[in-house]
Amino acid sequence: MGPVLGQSVGSYRDRAPPAALRRHFARTWIHRLPARLSRPVAIVPDGCIDLQWIDGGLRVAGPDREAKVESIPAGATVIGLRFQPASAMAWLHAPASEIVDARPPLEAFWGGEARRLADWAGEARTAEGVANRLEAALARKAVNIDAPDRASHSIFRLISANRQPNTRIVNHLNDLLGLSERTLRRRCHEAFGYGPKTLDRILRFQRFLRLARIGNPTGAAELAAEAGYSDQSHMIRETRRLAGLTPTAIVNQVCG
Repeated sequence: MGPVLGQSVGSYRDRAPPAALRRHFARTWIHRLPARLSRPVAIVPDGCIDLQWIDGGLRVAGPDREAKVESIPAGATVIGLRFQPASAMAWLHAPASEIVDARPPLEAFWGGEARRLADWAGEARTAEGVANRLEAALARKAVNIDAPDRASHSIFRLISANRQPNTRIVNHLNDLLGLSERTLRRRCHEAFGYGPKTLDRILRFQRFLRLARIGNPTGAAELAAEAGYSDQSHMIRETRRLAGLTPTAIVNQVCG
């Protein structure tokens, strides 16, 4: 039996962060795992970077290239703030390429400040209280953090909107943004951890997941076309590569 997708187990909910954080963070989320886990939990690539509070400590969840099986204890609660596209670099003072497939402690970037923040947030009595404390501290820090790079943000937006499976994504972005191939690749590695082709594959897979969750379209061929795959076989190859599961297994999990 294969792994279970992270958001398909336990209780997951998210919301918009406070206004003071919205140019830097896209969502605040709380994920409570069940007291018993019969299968490993797999976190699939999403092209994003998260700041996470778990077991009293803070860590950074770097951008993944393939499904990552997490060793999170059963019954644990994970609280996260998801960076806006291209925002993490200014907060961490490091390119995203340095944390690909990694979960480094925030202390590696912020030193003692990270320990103090984790301790203070952990004094809250509820998960919502921890989230509120994290948001308050980050809002104070945000006044000294630069806004996300506009070009990198545009790269993410344009790739996310692309639904043409045979598009040469580098040429497509060059035509729209006027960036050389070398500059485009450098910006992608700095902001997202990998090149535009990998980001395109991951964001297409995330589009597939969103369509699977709402149950429309219902047929496999229609689902592949709407997500932006060239055909059903393309979708099967990519879901196996990025999640280790077939499209059918994924749909059963997210709709079960």
